[in-house]
Amino acid sequence: MADWDGRGLPPAASARLARFKAGGVRTSLLAVNGAVGAESVGFTPIGEVMGGAVQHLGWRGYGCGMYGGGSFGTARTVTSGQGRGYAGYAPYVKALYHGYDSALRRMVAEAQAMDADGVLGVRLSVDHLDQGNREFVALGTAVRASSRRRPRRPFTTDLAGQDFAKLLYAGWVPASIAIGISVAIRHDDWRTRQQSSSLFSGNVEVTGYTELVQFARADARQRFGERIQRAGADGAIVSSMGLDLRAIEPSDNHRDHLAEATVIGSAIARFHRGRSAPTDALTILPLRRA
Repeated sequence: MADWDGRGLPPAASARLARFKAGGVRTSLLAVNGAVGAESVGFTPIGEVMGGAVQHLGWRGYGCGMYGGGSFGTARTVTSGQGRGYAGYAPYVKALYHGYDSALRRMVAEAQAMDADGVLGVRLSVDHLDQGNREFVALGTAVRASSRRRPRRPFTTDLAGQDFAKLLYAGWVPASIAIGISVAIRHDDWRTRQQSSSLFSGNVEVTGYTELVQFARADARQRFGERIQRAGADGAIVSSMGLDLRAIEPSDNHRDHLAEATVIGSAIARFHRGRSAPTDALTILPLRRA
């Protein structure tokens, strides 16, 4: 394959598209009930689409919790979304967003090239490679509307086909995948060390760690909301909320804790206020002999 400069479809995606247009084997990630659910509301699965990017995460930002402005015996939690361009781990979070957005953008570009109107059941994954590199992948199933009215740009959602059908019946339509990410850092001050030590505390709440995870989750949800507004949507369906808590030691006898929070879901928009959603995910009526 020829060298690729990062613009347009990658060579592998172009090859998949060529096979698609030539009438080659078409694949789908939807389960049977998901495919039938999409068909029930006029969307036909036409093929699997994928977008990927490898992002190098080198400089992560000012990663020391003592820079949070705490005084002796106290510490302050610093989140990546506090408004300053280099607050805490803001450069690291910016790199994560770039990786996810690149994978999603390339997946949508492939769907557009297939003349699709949306991508269902989107799966996002991140794999750690060597030397600080990470691979971001977005996988989904492209669908095409059977109606004359079609969206100008393919929508994306991580909802399965049957849930997508319920959403449309209820008068809502997916707009795009929305992601909120935050990394919070907090220095282990005297109180935190005392509360987390089994020699002194017993069964007590570690208030510093409680603050850390609450700040990280709240900041991630705030960034998630901003993405929903940017998409012009009216709301969102949250599909997953993740939290990773770990300790780092920037220098001798100095320990910080990091909390990395993520919120992922589908931004949705209201298009009518008609009938309500069915109570079952999908109902198949049995055939009877005449």
